[in-house]
Amino acid sequence: MVKNITFFFYLLLLLGCHTTQNRSTKTHEPHRPLFHFTPPKMWMNDPNGMVYFEGEYHLFYQHYPDSTVWGPMHWGHAVSSDMVHWEHLPIALYPDSLGMIFSGSAVVDWKNTSGFGKNGKPPLVAIFTHHLMEGEKAGRSDFQYQSIAYSNDKGRTWTKYAGNPVVPNTQKIRDFRDPKVIWHEASKQWVMVFAAQDHVKFWSSPDLKNWKHLSDFGKEWGARRGVWECPDFFPMAVEGDKSGGDLKSPPDSGTKWVLLLSLNPGAANGGSGTQYFVGDFDGKTFTLDPDFAGSVQNGKGIWLDWGRDNYAGVTWSDVPKSDGRRLFMGWMSNWDYATTVPTQAWRSAMTLPRSLALRETNAGLRLVSQPVKELETLRKGVVVFSSQSLDGPLYVSPKYDLDPAGLEVLLELEFPDNAASSFAVVLTNADGEEYRVGFDAGSNEFFSDRTRSGDLRFSDKFALKRHVAPRPRKDKTLKMHLFFDVASCELFADGGETAMTDIIFPTKKFSRIRFESVNGAVNMKSAMLYELKSAR
Repeated sequence: MVKNITFFFYLLLLLGCHTTQNRSTKTHEPHRPLFHFTPPKMWMNDPNGMVYFEGEYHLFYQHYPDSTVWGPMHWGHAVSSDMVHWEHLPIALYPDSLGMIFSGSAVVDWKNTSGFGKNGKPPLVAIFTHHLMEGEKAGRSDFQYQSIAYSNDKGRTWTKYAGNPVVPNTQKIRDFRDPKVIWHEASKQWVMVFAAQDHVKFWSSPDLKNWKHLSDFGKEWGARRGVWECPDFFPMAVEGDKSGGDLKSPPDSGTKWVLLLSLNPGAANGGSGTQYFVGDFDGKTFTLDPDFAGSVQNGKGIWLDWGRDNYAGVTWSDVPKSDGRRLFMGWMSNWDYATTVPTQAWRSAMTLPRSLALRETNAGLRLVSQPVKELETLRKGVVVFSSQSLDGPLYVSPKYDLDPAGLEVLLELEFPDNAASSFAVVLTNADGEEYRVGFDAGSNEFFSDRTRSGDLRFSDKFALKRHVAPRPRKDKTLKMHLFFDVASCELFADGGETAMTDIIFPTKKFSRIRFESVNGAVNMKSAMLYELKSAR
């Protein structure tokens, strides 16, 4: 713990951090992404306190400024006008006598219900978990509790509330953390949801300072093999089925509430991952939609992302109604190997920012994920392939001078009836390492295969087998939208109905790309490949 560090030493840390985080990175960092958010140096995990205010997207994150492995948690901080180009700011919240600064959220208190505002302007209020390491080491169970801080200068400096904690851990629950707060207009109150080991708790407040318990949810629902973490909670309009099949509900039929819930371990392809629930909220109790409930019984979960590397993701608060999007970002790693991945000066990246929608599909109500349109500003050159039958490999490079380290690929494929064929996008390098991502029609699964993607000795859990995701749709035409960024791949398939995120660590940069069909022909109706500029 660092609670006895003097204010003077904290000031030195703050000044040093500001200098370091704004220094341009000139060192050789072979796995540093071009357009994904990374910390300038040292450790990063969960995104925290994501809020939009006066033209800026704020991204706070779990950060340990003294090592590339997890340690006493701070809130790192960056801002952006477009979620693509980021300005690093000094550390926002430091540990104190109540503990480390674990995950949480932030809101704009538009009506100044807290009384923290000044000069007629609303404050930003951060809600986070204090984690008292001395209490944990002493064997206590009440070492986590919820606290708040506020800012009156657009998040540049923060004052912790003198009355912290605002939600004490009176039930002595070991995992009692990660508060997400929203304003619930129908009941005219703030609503907080946070994780409590194997379920979530809902609390309410009129002023962000005084809280009362409302209800619990989850002890009998969803995947349950690990600890529940990092919930998010928000309403969403239901879109009609976009697949062209029979609708289970009329287009754009009403509003449902979505609860995101991260789980460690116990995800679909191993380690940590994010599941979700769909239902209704009356200002006190969250109730599962009856049709959705059947999909999350008996230990089953519905996953936001089927890859191994999208965890603890949450959405931005206070995005303007004129925008209308539900904007999401996750931590692009997995607790199975996050502390051992082969990066040196820094550890971890965030996923691409995504826009979420709730859609009625053939499988029922499902969240869909799409990369935000702002990413199109990174496009430069493009290579276009016309419709053709593909039976075997099609070498994109070296014929076309494309760098797979920063590439966006849009594909439309058609598989014959009862096909057993498989299609893949394959990245390779001079050392014979390869990464494959694609669709297997025989098993009706998308796949991501990094089992030969580099030197894998840093973890025996990183590449045990290829990762798979079922395809809910039945039609024979599918679309794949892929982003490759030095050491990662993100797949958005069928308009975002399936998403997969995986990180990769080739010993030499992937330099060649090909398309490939196996076990039969595939009609590649169209293919567009955009080279992408760096956002750094």
